[in-house]
Amino acid sequence: MTFPGGWELLVILFIVLLLFGAKKLPDLAGSVGKSIKEFRKASDEADAESRAREESRAHEERPPATPRDPES
Repeated sequence: MTFPGGWELLVILFIVLLLFGAKKLPDLAGSVGKSIKEFRKASDEADAESRAREESRAHEERPPATPRDPES
């Protein structure tokens, strides 16, 4: 997968500007930024829950420690 170069980005920006207008563009960018922030927050919370679940499983699967024989 290739990413768009400089000219392609300019064409995309121009099309977005035509579709939404200059006045709506800051609102649109703010909404996208908020959406990305919320997505990252939810993703981080899901990762933390997953790690906690894995640690809990690992802790439960460990065999109990056997006491050492003091004579050996």
